[in-house]
Amino acid sequence: MDFKFDDVTDDVRNLCRNFAEKEIAPYAAQWSEDHYFPVEVFKKLGKLGLMGMLMPTEYGGSDAGYVSYVAAMEEIGNADQSIASSWNAHSTIASLPLARFGTEDQKQRWLRPLAEGTHIGAFGLTEPGAGSDAAGIKTRARRDAGGWVINGTKMFITNAGTAMSLGVTILALTNAPNEEKRFGTFFIPKDTLGFTMGNSLRKLGWNASDTRELVFESCFIPDDHLIGEEGKGLRQFMEVLDPGRISVAALSLSLAQAALRLAVKHSSEREQFGRPISQFQAVSHKIADMATECEAARWLVYRAAWLADCGLPFSEEAAMAKLYASEVANRAASASLQIHGGYGYMLESEISRFYADAKILEIGEGTNEIQRNVIARSVLLRKK
Repeated sequence: MDFKFDDVTDDVRNLCRNFAEKEIAPYAAQWSEDHYFPVEVFKKLGKLGLMGMLMPTEYGGSDAGYVSYVAAMEEIGNADQSIASSWNAHSTIASLPLARFGTEDQKQRWLRPLAEGTHIGAFGLTEPGAGSDAAGIKTRARRDAGGWVINGTKMFITNAGTAMSLGVTILALTNAPNEEKRFGTFFIPKDTLGFTMGNSLRKLGWNASDTRELVFESCFIPDDHLIGEEGKGLRQFMEVLDPGRISVAALSLSLAQAALRLAVKHSSEREQFGRPISQFQAVSHKIADMATECEAARWLVYRAAWLADCGLPFSEEAAMAKLYASEVANRAASASLQIHGGYGYMLESEISRFYADAKILEIGEGTNEIQRNVIARSVLLRKK
């Protein structure tokens, strides 16, 4: 088996490493403290061709594949999780519905600016009363003359309210109240009448990403804003969820790597009892465990990405990668902060930012409880 990256992936990784070191890492702490979404960084990512890595070349993307995307995420997320999480949401669930199910006109109008990186994308599924239970959403799309009227509320939506935001792709009920549930996927441009947003929500982590409540009140959109076939929206969402899980697994891997990097640096420089604390077995064993778990997570993530690139089934592997990598990220962040001691507990420390960022990885893109359900169902069906 050949575990080496090809030249394209190596080039992408090196490009992202250099970009992260120069354009992200020096400013990440200040962005987080200010709760500032750095539009200028995403415009630069677009000019480098990194905003459309998973999107077709004919619409301005690079179609680099999931292995290259994971390699890129390792570098971007190692510098800052807020930037990486917004990039993740844009690259997967916000853009893939248009790429896979959109008409030619929809792809030219909306996918192209997302792929070229002149705009950033958002996807609206979660609601105040529905998250893990995607079929439990209440937002409704009602047919009207020449289009649809949308009413409902979405919660915790990433990228919808920035200066680069193009609009939001949402999932909504399309059946009448007394009929069996049907779902549709719709694109709603940012300036649509009846579409309003709350203020950017303050979070435990990911402070430099944009997260808002979205409200639709008698929001009218034309027929050509329906993506794919009416009634198949939930199925479409589930299809793009697996690539999203690979992406969150890659984001988790990048955080675990950052936590390990910071633990090695601090323990090599910090002295107690006349020697670096890295020489004490209690510390060195923590680092050994972190390194081993990072490596195990890496191969789960890259295997899921490789399967996706090969066109092979990868739903179970994506769930495994997301489950394990996100839990490794949380263990690594905790162990690294412990190694930093009192310094790590200070908000000025870099590890404190990664520690705060880690928890959401076990929640977003399907909680880890949901991942275990997905894995168990797949394994049990295979054994029949």
